[in-house]
Amino acid sequence: MRITLAVETGTGDSAGATDDLYDWLRQDPELQGLVRRESPVGAPAGAMGGAWSEVLSLLLAPGGPTAAVGAAVVMWLQNRRGNQTVTINQPDGTQIVVTSEKVRGLTAEGTSDLAQRVAEALRQPPAPDSGEEGTGRPAGQED
Repeated sequence: MRITLAVETGTGDSAGATDDLYDWLRQDPELQGLVRRESPVGAPAGAMGGAWSEVLSLLLAPGGPTAAVGAAVVMWLQNRRGNQTVTINQPDGTQIVVTSEKVRGLTAEGTSDLAQRVAEALRQPPAPDSGEEGTGRPAGQED
């Protein structure tokens, strides 16, 4: 399964944030050989203008390191200043959205729970092709 990750910042430095996330993911022994940079074919749904200059892609085998992806994204966002959003796009169009403003104040238990929910969302089988694009349940967006 090929997933893509796109980073959006409130400051307009999405390219710099994408570079930082790329470096962060490559430090994880389970992910370092799986992450690639690429130019997006089209901006993710809801994206504005040219903010999405580059995306990261990961090729995950069935049963692959979804827990590592979830944990890495959540931890990266917790360590960022300012507001960033990571959108994980799955092959069926489902999106998982995690924002830094919702993860920064989480306890260790909350962080682990959110990382697990992201991983579980990544493990969900693709929805049957109904002709509609999936929206996924936004992770890290609950109030």
